[in-house]
Amino acid sequence: MSDEAPLTCSAKGCTADAVWALQWNNPKLHTPDRRKVWLACDEHRASLGDFLASRRFLREVVPAAEGEAR
Repeated sequence: MSDEAPLTCSAKGCTADAVWALQWNNPKLHTPDRRKVWLACDEHRASLGDFLASRRFLREVVPAAEGEAR
């Protein structure tokens, strides 16, 4: 049994378990190697990804467990 809390989707009002880690950065604020992470369930992966991509912030989408380990 794990003592770790489950990862939860970052979408407003969503309480679903996160499956994806959307790694992003704002080049006006962060160095190129800096990665911020939004977590997403399957339902919100596209909408959160589209939001970040439209601003050219999205860098990579990886499984949530992998994204948290980095």
